[in-house]
Amino acid sequence: MRNYSGRSFNKERGQISQNEPKPLPLGEKCNYLCPYFRCNKRALMIQTKYVKGSPYKVGFCRWVGDTCITGECQYAYCEKRALLPGNRCAFAVNKRTDGDDMEKELKESDEYEDKVKDIISKKLGKKDLDLI
Repeated sequence: MRNYSGRSFNKERGQISQNEPKPLPLGEKCNYLCPYFRCNKRALMIQTKYVKGSPYKVGFCRWVGDTCITGECQYAYCEKRALLPGNRCAFAVNKRTDGDDMEKELKESDEYEDKVKDIISKKLGKKDLDLI
């Protein structure tokens, strides 16, 4: 399918076709060098700076006059709608399964109960441990 700008997109939200560029998050965080990152004010300017002879790219906000703060800015958005709260990228966040979460919660609750029992037994003394 084609939209009014001539770019192709999938009907599925967050799907990337093979001829499109891949997102470039830094860990789980959004990155201003990602091809889908946009500034609503159109103030993002990518500059090449040199440190000790080696070049690196820096996002510069012309509106503020300082470096870009990426997803923390109120004018930042993602073309693929993958920018999550907390400056996280939906493409980088691992999808957790429900079964793994339940097992972790059960283990944590068992550990919590053991810690509570230890604390109460210290307060009451070792003789009242059977009551717990």
